[in-house]
Amino acid sequence: MAIKIFIDQGHNPQNPNAGAEGYGLREQDITYEVGILLADMLNANPNFEARTSRTYPEEQLGESTTSSLQTRVNLANSWGADYFISIHCNASTIITASGSEAYVYRLGSEAAVFAEYMLVGLHNATGLENRGVQQNSGLFVLRHTYMPAVLLEIGYITNINDAFLMRTDPQAFARGIYNGIIAYFGVN
Repeated sequence: MAIKIFIDQGHNPQNPNAGAEGYGLREQDITYEVGILLADMLNANPNFEARTSRTYPEEQLGESTTSSLQTRVNLANSWGADYFISIHCNASTIITASGSEAYVYRLGSEAAVFAEYMLVGLHNATGLENRGVQQNSGLFVLRHTYMPAVLLEIGYITNINDAFLMRTDPQAFARGIYNGIIAYFGVN
């Protein structure tokens, strides 16, 4: 039985719920591409079945930020996903801020361990700092999913080095997350 992983590519192509921007990049474009690459890798492995929240680049989910988030959660819950990964790019007014981090509903949970594996995979594939797993029980997609859920901030779109890597090698981010997933499950 394949492990069902729902990949939410954070944000919409346009408002409502558009993402951060930096160095000519838009978060929603990066998350879309990394999510599709990750889904393709997972679907090529018979141990997994993956679906994405956005199936084409211009797809808008919901008419407001709340309905956009609700749609993403509903897609994962109604499919009966085993795990939920929401992909995002971080942003900061501190331009030196760099690296990958993850948010989970509760530390010490299965989701937190899953997140740790993906962060190690991201660090190994991209060379970006592993900023660790943090608890944030207020995030909609972590609060309303029925399965272990992780929100991944893959890097800082406002950092010139992170943004360059996002632009030139989105595959590295997808590969890092994928490597973390297969390490977590102990499969090839």
